[in-house]
Amino acid sequence: MANRILKINPKDNVLVALQDLAKGEELLYDGQVYILQDNIPAKHKFFMKDMQAGDEIIMYGVLVGKAQYTIPKGGLMTTDNTKHAADPYVFRPYNHHWEAPDISRFAGRTFNGYVRRDGRVGTANHWLFIPTVFCENRNLDVIKEALYHELGYSVTDKYRAFTHELLAAYQEGKSLNTLSLDALSVPTHRKERVFQNVDGIKFLNHQGGCGGIRQDAEVLGKLLAAYADHPNVGGVTILSLGCQNLQLQDLLDEIKSRNPQFDKPLFVFEQQQSKSEELLIKEAIQKTFIGLTEINTLGRTPVPLSKLTLGVKCGGSDGFSGISANPAVGYTSDLLVALGGKVLLAEFPELCGAEQNLIDRTVDPDAAHKFIHLMQSYSQAAEDAGSGFHMNPSPGNIRDGLITDAIKSSGAAKKGGNSPVVDVLDYTEEATKPGLNLVCTPGNDVEATTGKTAAGATLILFTTGLGTPTGNPICPVIKVATNNALTRRMSDIIDINTGPIIDGAKTIEQMGEDILEYCIKAASGEIIPKAVQLNQDDFIPWKRGVSL
Repeated sequence: MANRILKINPKDNVLVALQDLAKGEELLYDGQVYILQDNIPAKHKFFMKDMQAGDEIIMYGVLVGKAQYTIPKGGLMTTDNTKHAADPYVFRPYNHHWEAPDISRFAGRTFNGYVRRDGRVGTANHWLFIPTVFCENRNLDVIKEALYHELGYSVTDKYRAFTHELLAAYQEGKSLNTLSLDALSVPTHRKERVFQNVDGIKFLNHQGGCGGIRQDAEVLGKLLAAYADHPNVGGVTILSLGCQNLQLQDLLDEIKSRNPQFDKPLFVFEQQQSKSEELLIKEAIQKTFIGLTEINTLGRTPVPLSKLTLGVKCGGSDGFSGISANPAVGYTSDLLVALGGKVLLAEFPELCGAEQNLIDRTVDPDAAHKFIHLMQSYSQAAEDAGSGFHMNPSPGNIRDGLITDAIKSSGAAKKGGNSPVVDVLDYTEEATKPGLNLVCTPGNDVEATTGKTAAGATLILFTTGLGTPTGNPICPVIKVATNNALTRRMSDIIDINTGPIIDGAKTIEQMGEDILEYCIKAASGEIIPKAVQLNQDDFIPWKRGVSL
């Protein structure tokens, strides 16, 4: 029966259902018989012993909750009988032993990346449009429509053709309700790209830059500067209104402060200094087109895997996330660290309960204290607003077995593997040290991927158990499913399936190596992740308010 249930850690007092289990079933596990007191849906947990009010609930080997009343052995864990709890954490000097994984399969391997003059390497070559203020979003939309359709970057042509077919059917008096979708002659191919070495023209539409507090504009400036300086960006066009809080010169100063040797093509337009909106847009298109011809001359060249910076993220998580996808990505993380690359683990609200383990793994005492300060101040801000990390799991998370934030967080932290923590970064700070870096971001999917990219991620592995159509404008996002059913149901957004771990067909280590192989191909442009194919270019700056 062991293949139907799982005990994650020897210290645990709950078992995880790998399949739907029926009330009254007798299950044998490790010499003990369990008679189920409730139906146990797959991904959910049941108790290994009778629990009394106040008893600690242990999962992943750590405290994840407390029983609220008497629960019988074999009873289902629910939001009613279990409430979030996590052990306190304190600074302890580094005393972590890490045995690096076998990297012989990847020794000497390379990927084909875009080498920048400062030595950093991109996995893509994008032209980036940046507005200093939301007032310029409309102009960016006009420019985007013009460039995308003419230069071969649009993914909406098939929907335009689909709408055309519907219009024709309507004009011919046909019934639209009975019209077969499969019968419509909708092209599925994209127009040939004009600039083969330009992977995309991207637009950072946002709602900031003015109207908020000045600190918001300052943080936004640092974020936009990080994107302009990113190794996946080959050139930049900036549109400014002129009167906003985030002044154009402030953004240019942030770029130079971040990288004094910044030398990418950079074009700047300020609308209040322009003769007309039409002239502004035409000039921006003309200059950008010239810039595209310049960055199109840069090709991919082989570089060592140590040049990769991998962000790891989870969203739409389920009860399998901490069992299949996240540990597999964690093994990939350990492989890349052993190869000399960088890994970024963020989502601080989803490290609740995993803090002590991460502190104990942090090499530099100053970095460990910085992590404690960031976690405590973030948690306090949430509580001051009448919320808290304990309110992090979404209704979808809970329905699929993540009953408390500590359960969700303990599984989420698995993405970071087991290597030492070499640095702790606040929002918009750049990762410069090879190894595992902790980056302060919300758990919110888009705010987190936005922040990881600012820290320098050149690829992001995004695990999901429920399915999340999230991407990033300049950093390829690779979707990793936790289970077979999701992969079948949402195959149009899923890149990698770790369901075979649940089935017992593959080990975590085997899947971790497979994921790294995929990353090498994606970094080389040999495979295009689904989020990139679909232009899922999500970008949300964090205003440092309470976002979980």
